[in-house]
Amino acid sequence: MPIVSLTLNDRPASAQVNAPDLLLDMIRGPLGLTGTHAGCDTAQCGACTVLVDGRAVKSCSMLALQAQGCRVTTVEGLAQAGGALHPLQQAFMDCHGLQCGFCTPGMMLTAACLLKTNPSPSDPEIADALEGNLCRCTGYVNIVAAVRQAGQTMRAEVQA
Repeated sequence: MPIVSLTLNDRPASAQVNAPDLLLDMIRGPLGLTGTHAGCDTAQCGACTVLVDGRAVKSCSMLALQAQGCRVTTVEGLAQAGGALHPLQQAFMDCHGLQCGFCTPGMMLTAACLLKTNPSPSDPEIADALEGNLCRCTGYVNIVAAVRQAGQTMRAEVQA
């Protein structure tokens, strides 16, 4: 069985995998991080979204072997040094951008990717970026507000 070595949430990690294992299975299984959720298993819902080398990727559609040498960030890796919440995490709380929370990790990581490339997105740009992430609870209004607030916070931090 091959061993996949990668950087997971800024730390070296490795796990033995079977050739058909998905990145999602590696993260939740041998690497023990359960914040990445298994939803539809068909890359439709976005609950399994992680960042791979800075890009939002649905981990149920990527083989673990393809992550060899990559930098992977899960929702657990969003928190800042010392455990401070990432602006997205804080904004989702402040704006009530979650209810059941199942979609939240994928929403946050997709939003993190958006804000890295577009620090000041419009509401339609936020909605477009989140298009591949499904939420059954919130109606998306508060999620868009949370991403908008996080962007404002992150821009203010850069300017400070």
